[in-house]
Amino acid sequence: MTGKQVGKRIIQIIVVLFGISFLTFGLMYLAPGDPARAMYASAGSIPDEEVIEQTREEMGLNRPFLVQYGSWLSGVLKGDMGTSLTLKKPVVEIMTARLWPTLKMALFAIALVILFSFPLGMFTAVHHNRAADYIVRSLTFIGNSLPSFWVALMLMYFFALKLGVFPVMSTGTGFQDLVLPSVTLAISMTAVYTRQVKAAVLDELQQGYVRGGQLRGLKQRTILWRHVLKNAMLPLVTLLGLSFGSLLGGTTVVEVIFSYPGLGNMAVQAVTNRDYPLIQGYVLWIALIYMVINLLVDISYEFLDPRTKERLRG
Repeated sequence: MTGKQVGKRIIQIIVVLFGISFLTFGLMYLAPGDPARAMYASAGSIPDEEVIEQTREEMGLNRPFLVQYGSWLSGVLKGDMGTSLTLKKPVVEIMTARLWPTLKMALFAIALVILFSFPLGMFTAVHHNRAADYIVRSLTFIGNSLPSFWVALMLMYFFALKLGVFPVMSTGTGFQDLVLPSVTLAISMTAVYTRQVKAAVLDELQQGYVRGGQLRGLKQRTILWRHVLKNAMLPLVTLLGLSFGSLLGGTTVVEVIFSYPGLGNMAVQAVTNRDYPLIQGYVLWIALIYMVINLLVDISYEFLDPRTKERLRG
């Protein structure tokens, strides 16, 4: 992509973020309940109506919608997303603290997926419609069918409660805290990616350059890993980007089951406590990370497939 095209995409991201922020703020504004009351309720206190009204005035909740939105947006542009109603900390500080555990879990899960799905996908493509292919195909079907919450509970029961190898409650600080949540995520993703890799490799094996390499005496391993996999990566990069973006947004069910201190767990707590500033910050983060990753994926296409660069410039 040229610098001009990247600039246009960045402008599109800004416009979309603006629209999402307006929509999210509007939904929070129209949502039932009173943020001032919710703040006191989360602290376990029930103040007088006068105190609640004073709090509403201090929080700017009595001002018109557009004035409230303008004030909030002005703060966001300065890096201030407001203060959590329940935790009494800046939203940016809370999300930054939760992002690091989520990032570690996402990277570990993606690493496991690549480590297992790519070799399995290529193996089943080479041995298509043979016994090994049927076995792996059955395993991927089972892995893709299992609900993540059930997998999480089974892993917790056997490896945490019975064997005591990993902790039941995760703190997100040590390597052991990462294993069970990451493996839970990786199981279903590995099943999906194994089939995707197999389909992409099978398609590439039908291309003429594979036959040409065989006629020139190249080893099958060289053809597969240096040529076939490189060309098959193009559609897989998009899937990996979307999966990574989804993981960076937090995996709610898995994080709640393992009490993992990530963004997904934070989002559940924010919704439960009606912590509107934290919800708004989380939604903006989800939108931003998806659009940025899509942009990075499009840019990476040029390195994986030079023909993409020629089409864009042509």
